[in-house]
Amino acid sequence: MVKSLIIAEKPSVAADIARALGGFARHDDYFESSRYVLSSAVGHLLEIGMPEEEEVKRGKWTFAHLPAIPSKFALKPIEKSESRLRLLLKLLKRKDVTELINACDAGREGELIFRYIAQYAKTSKPIRRLWLQSMTQGAIRDAFGHLRSDEAMRPLADAAVCRSESDWLVGINGTRAMTAFNSKSGGFQLTTVGRVQTPTLAILVEREEKIRAFKPRAYWEILGTFIAAGGPYEGRWFDEKFKKIEDDPDSRAERLWDEAKARAIAAKCEGQPGVVSEETKPSTQVSPLLYDLTSLQRDTDDAFACASAVRKTQGTDLSENGRARTAGGLPADRTRHARVAARNHRLLDVRRADPQVEVGEAQQADLRRQQDFRSLRDHSNAAAAQALDRAGNQTLRPCGQAIPRRLLPARRIFADQPHHTRGRRAVQDRR
Repeated sequence: MVKSLIIAEKPSVAADIARALGGFARHDDYFESSRYVLSSAVGHLLEIGMPEEEEVKRGKWTFAHLPAIPSKFALKPIEKSESRLRLLLKLLKRKDVTELINACDAGREGELIFRYIAQYAKTSKPIRRLWLQSMTQGAIRDAFGHLRSDEAMRPLADAAVCRSESDWLVGINGTRAMTAFNSKSGGFQLTTVGRVQTPTLAILVEREEKIRAFKPRAYWEILGTFIAAGGPYEGRWFDEKFKKIEDDPDSRAERLWDEAKARAIAAKCEGQPGVVSEETKPSTQVSPLLYDLTSLQRDTDDAFACASAVRKTQGTDLSENGRARTAGGLPADRTRHARVAARNHRLLDVRRADPQVEVGEAQQADLRRQQDFRSLRDHSNAAAAQALDRAGNQTLRPCGQAIPRRLLPARRIFADQPHHTRGRRAVQDRR
């Protein structure tokens, strides 16, 4: 009986597909049913390089051998994932497999992973494309009912190969040219260059030069305490006619560089009444979809100020290993997801009420991070509108110096502290 070979990009996706279609039996690193053979890559399995007969030895990189443009791009297995490549090649060569289904991630990079595998296997079997926008079981089954033709995916495949080969050419020629230049005085001074790496390093260098050349300047802010029916409120003056000055990156609507002008504004406002109006409109919002890796990383950044590498590592670990540690995998339908969310919400409420109740050291550290890096946007602005109903005392204070931000976590604002304390601590952190 003829079968179709489905190649996913990650083992977790292959497991999701097997669960959605049903009827699969597992055999080591692949699944099989009466209609399909299902396996996966583990990211990129192959990389391009120079053919061996055209390769120049590492110690002989000179300008005489540039530009390095191969007659053809050779595909070379990546050593750490070579065993998975051998498995896929074995499945591709099975006589009962008459068709290939590309189930790699919907995008240029997923297309490239599959195309390199098919090219390396030198297969001429027909190809169809599974285009997944969601990993719910219903979406997977629906996508299998609308498989795309190979001809329709050719432009995306060509763009993926073009990007890969151009990146390689930029990297190999730039690296060898810079290495040859820096090695003129002797030795072998390896200097790597890349399409993404080099501009990124240039941004970091430019930022570091600005930090070193920075000259602090004192500025002032005007803070006012307003008495309202809902209680006292502390507000901050800002210039309504402020326009950003291109050659002054430290200018802000609330900053005043002249102490005399700041004191004059404070004296003029002190003891004066204020009136404010508020207009609200009802609105409806559709409930959000289940998390994908990108939205999960964005929300964890807001909640915990995690580094990008940490978020990606934890998200990948949840995607790849978290399923293996549970009997049924991650919740695939909204009903189960709602139950899990409700249970987690109750647990979070307990932790907030008493951090010592059934909370280990790691969880306590997470709670502290949540409190320290809470965003200002999580706080309601309703009190601000109410507080302007009645004026109170106006105060003035020097706010320190405009210190450049040096790689602080995003939104590191101490929102639970009074405004003047928050400003002081921010300046201390930036120093």
